[in-house]
Amino acid sequence: MTLNKDSKIYVAGHRGLVGSAIWNNLLERGYTRLVGRTHSELDLTDQQAVHRFFDEERPDAVVLAAAFVGGIMANSLYRADFIMQNMKIQCNVISEAYTHGVQKLLFLGSTCIYPKNAPQPMREDCLLTSPLEYTNEEYAIAKIAGLKMCESYNLQYGTNYIAVMPTNLYGPNDNFHLENSHVMPAMMRKVYLARLMHDGDWLSIGRDLDKRPVEGISGASPRQAITQMLAKYGIFDNRVVLWGTGTPLREFLWSEDMADASVHVLLNVDFSDIIGIEKYSSVHYGATTNGAVDRDHTAGRGGALPQLGEIRNCHINVGTGRELTIRQLSQLVAKAVGFQGTIEFDASKPDGTPRKLIDVEKLHRLGWTHRVEIEEGVSRLFQWYCNSLQS
Repeated sequence: MTLNKDSKIYVAGHRGLVGSAIWNNLLERGYTRLVGRTHSELDLTDQQAVHRFFDEERPDAVVLAAAFVGGIMANSLYRADFIMQNMKIQCNVISEAYTHGVQKLLFLGSTCIYPKNAPQPMREDCLLTSPLEYTNEEYAIAKIAGLKMCESYNLQYGTNYIAVMPTNLYGPNDNFHLENSHVMPAMMRKVYLARLMHDGDWLSIGRDLDKRPVEGISGASPRQAITQMLAKYGIFDNRVVLWGTGTPLREFLWSEDMADASVHVLLNVDFSDIIGIEKYSSVHYGATTNGAVDRDHTAGRGGALPQLGEIRNCHINVGTGRELTIRQLSQLVAKAVGFQGTIEFDASKPDGTPRKLIDVEKLHRLGWTHRVEIEEGVSRLFQWYCNSLQS
């Protein structure tokens, strides 16, 4: 099912880390009929608002990159929000996409969907084989539900909804909040602020906090208040304290690589390609006399194709297939930031999943491989962060 340069594409979450990169990637490829809404313009948890939006815009394709996200601390504090907000977003967007005849939908999940002790590297078919990691269970369950919605709509209604599961992402427009950001940007900001404290560069510390205040503390706050707040997050003069033991292994993917993979899948991969059955396309995507997709509610039911057997795990892992420990990551960050102080690990705090390396064989088979390696990416991210403080 082909999208052309005149197709209208709605990118949900177009201001976020991945959404903004996907938006730019599409523009670079000549897809200019892009639609985006900020959270203040469209609350995706509001069912009626989402319905009105689809009535007005009638997109040909949807990229669902909007989500309620955060790191270990945020996942622990806001468990109800993580499952409820994400379920609402997914249900509203996917159901309205179907109701309004969207040709193609790309759903972005996360590799936290896999069991805590899944065999490494994690293949798509290890989904739901054993318990999840407790610290991000709610977010994982929501994302599993999202990929199952895509899979189930395809099997029942013959839609073309593809789910991609990216590994840990980082890059331009990342969230550097000290409480609810992911591991790399939080670590980078902490190391940077500790370096500035050692340098006595309070002007730059103030600029940083003016750009991204923490708990109401900005550059205008008294120095003592700033110092106390930073200490709460493990930031001291030439010393940083990070959560956990530093031993968990993690895989990281540059967000612009993720965007390129996402757009590659959106433009070149159909559900029939993923399940490897050519006949599926002709059975489920029967064209009507006017060329539109036939979405008769009975024609595409999975029960109509018993010869296909059980179809599951149709999502696609997106990553590099490379990993490093959190301690090794901290060393790369320190090098990029120019930090020569001490990095300590607080083993009383949770580590999260011990290892999260994904198998990317399916992705490679579908024609895409990553470009940016972690060493280059960390330096790029720090440069972006410094530039963001000047704007």
